[in-house]
Amino acid sequence: MAQGQILISSDWGKVTAELVDNEATRSLVKLLPVTIEMHDHLRQEKTGNLPSPLAPSGRQTEFSKGTLGLWSEDHFVIYYREGRVPRPGIIVLGQVTGDTAIFDRPGPVKVRVELAPR
Repeated sequence: MAQGQILISSDWGKVTAELVDNEATRSLVKLLPVTIEMHDHLRQEKTGNLPSPLAPSGRQTEFSKGTLGLWSEDHFVIYYREGRVPRPGIIVLGQVTGDTAIFDRPGPVKVRVELAPR
């Protein structure tokens, strides 16, 4: 896939993620690099707002540990536990390939999202 991998880094550590191929992900790649202030939500995810909305894509209600997604067009989510969300669901952007446990702690965190070096 043309989008490939992204690097997500913070003071807590860094992980890489494989991006899926959809309109939302292509929009995300055009925004990179970006820094997002993220907050814990329901002890299952970190959420934060992107500087601009991404293109709409298909949604689903289930997610796994490490799923990257969008709740709304500009609401970026990193899931560190698995579960379900209510309809209309999330737009999946990709899957973390590293250990999501770095995000499994209370409090806000600032993350930088950028294309992974080749």
